[in-house]
Amino acid sequence: MNELLYPIKFDPILKDKIWGGEKLKKVLHKKGTSKNVGESWEISDVEGDTSVVANGALKGKTLKQLLHTYKDKLIGLNNYKIFGDKFPLLIKFIDAREDLSIQLHPNDELALKRHNSFGKTEMWYVMQADQGANLIVGFNQKVTPEMYLKHLEKKTLTKILNFDRVGTGDTYFIEVGRLHAIGAGVLLAEIQQTSDVTYRVYDWDRVDSNGNGRELHNDLAIDAIDFDMPDNFRVEYPTDANKSNEMVSCPYFTTNYLKVDSKLEKKNTHDSFIIYMCVEGKATIETEGAKATLVKGETVLMPYAIDTFTIDAKDATLLEVYV
Repeated sequence: MNELLYPIKFDPILKDKIWGGEKLKKVLHKKGTSKNVGESWEISDVEGDTSVVANGALKGKTLKQLLHTYKDKLIGLNNYKIFGDKFPLLIKFIDAREDLSIQLHPNDELALKRHNSFGKTEMWYVMQADQGANLIVGFNQKVTPEMYLKHLEKKTLTKILNFDRVGTGDTYFIEVGRLHAIGAGVLLAEIQQTSDVTYRVYDWDRVDSNGNGRELHNDLAIDAIDFDMPDNFRVEYPTDANKSNEMVSCPYFTTNYLKVDSKLEKKNTHDSFIIYMCVEGKATIETEGAKATLVKGETVLMPYAIDTFTIDAKDATLLEVYV
């Protein structure tokens, strides 16, 4: 049955957002007509937004159908025991023309109780940032719930938030319970748990074309904020060429930085699928009897059943992701 498995690419699912722009189309060459494309969901098993295969013999099949058919051969033995026919990660590219709302995500326990969902631990890799662009991550001082609510009420929340100026390659690990926002002018890759649960706490008093503001979730958010988190969100990592350099490793995913300037022989030593996101350059991934070419802004899923393959590139940067 697994003779059909090969490097699988999916049709991007483009999401219009009030804060979205045109970099996903102009820089990453996503196809769309809107001027406000904020997100490209590269691999998704979110209900109502399941990815569809774009290449090879399985073209037109959904990710859900692949899971149902190939089970552990697609995602790994232990992953299938834990997640069954639910893909554990949501993979995105995000373009912020304007600031995103200040927000956070609940942990697994709250998300299950309130939304029958996973939590939403995530990470960001900055692919490009306009001059002066920043990210908001965490607080800039010790904050109590009482202080937080006072600033929220007075609309002075930004006075107690941490703003980081960012550039290409900057990487952030966003744990559940931490306030954060992507700033205007940032294009990034996001790896996260399969969840679309977000608690918005402030949206810069924006309104849509009908004069309506977006829904806020402050009653839910106050119990989900972790006011005692350490400032460990900035990720330092090595960048050795032709080697998987660990960036983030947590119970939900591991992401490595992989810069390729030759032909690499790769062996999957993990009980997991592997995802490659191309964040710079061009690379060709080849298995016995099949291959897929990735350019900047493209993503491929390597099924668990493929244990050996090659990656060939002259100058490409990939994010290598597995569970």
